[in-house]
Amino acid sequence: MIRCPECSAEIDVDEDEVEEGEILSCPECESELEVSQIHPVHLNIISEDMDDDEDEEDEEEEVGENGDVPEEEEEDDEEEDDE
Repeated sequence: MIRCPECSAEIDVDEDEVEEGEILSCPECESELEVSQIHPVHLNIISEDMDDDEDEEDEEEEVGENGDVPEEEEEDDEEEDDE
């Protein structure tokens, strides 16, 4: 029997058929759970906060890839124009 680490609800999954890295969902609290170990099965809660941080980092990287010049380089260009 596998239990949700968040709310302790029973998760109806055959312990012999889950794979490490598999994502499960708790039927009670709807938490996303990652199988971090098998035999015995151990579940980790996938934090939504972690997903938000990753999205923000991706957005910051996209700005640079779009050809936008970082502020520091713009200042250098202005100084050269003044000379």
